[in-house]
Amino acid sequence: MLSIIIPTLNAAKELPETFNSLMPALIDGMISEVIIVDGGSTDETLKIAEISGATIIKSENSSTEPDANTAIKGRGPQLRAGGDAAKKDWLLFLHADTLLEEGWHEEVRDFITNAEENTSDQNTAAVFTFALKDKSLAQFTVEKMVSLRCRILSLPYGDQGLLISKQTYQAIGGFAPLPIMEDVDIVRRIPSLKILKSRAITSASRYKKDGYIKRISRNLYCIGAYYYGINPEKIHKIYHKS
Repeated sequence: MLSIIIPTLNAAKELPETFNSLMPALIDGMISEVIIVDGGSTDETLKIAEISGATIIKSENSSTEPDANTAIKGRGPQLRAGGDAAKKDWLLFLHADTLLEEGWHEEVRDFITNAEENTSDQNTAAVFTFALKDKSLAQFTVEKMVSLRCRILSLPYGDQGLLISKQTYQAIGGFAPLPIMEDVDIVRRIPSLKILKSRAITSASRYKKDGYIKRISRNLYCIGAYYYGINPEKIHKIYHKS
């Protein structure tokens, strides 16, 4: 029923917990395949993926354009490669540092059943409710800001996952091979989007490392730059600037 696609790059620290959150759906047969699309990890990521029985695709510095002079780095090419390789009717794209809370697969099953039984819902995709793996006032504030952004602008980010039928995914052209903002790009092309109650709990390490205010400011600057038309390659450098 479901293909899970996870882009990775030196994700050995977070990946086991992410895999563990998928176990209930693997046990009951809801997940048919897990695809790891790796961007050139030098840690134990690929060993963990192999032990877990995942299909591994190496997408280091990949580009979907065979004659491209410069390879495109980032999650965009990885997600696209994973989406192209997935064999099942429903796809769930998930970041390597994001785990799904207990009971998520039951809500996803209900969503898929409803979408397949109702023609009007067949172009509907879904994302999870955003949460950070932290317990602080800053974490609570970020979660509320994201919730507000999703409700007002219908603009979730990739760390909320993306559940979409293969048919709809192909119809809208899939993930663009962008170095950054690939999540914003695809969400803007999805006809209808639902936010599930189940939470996607993402590592807060980047917020803690940079500081919550600095990271929030940088995120806002990057999304503004994208809408203003700045080259995604430049935004990618700004986002990952130390």
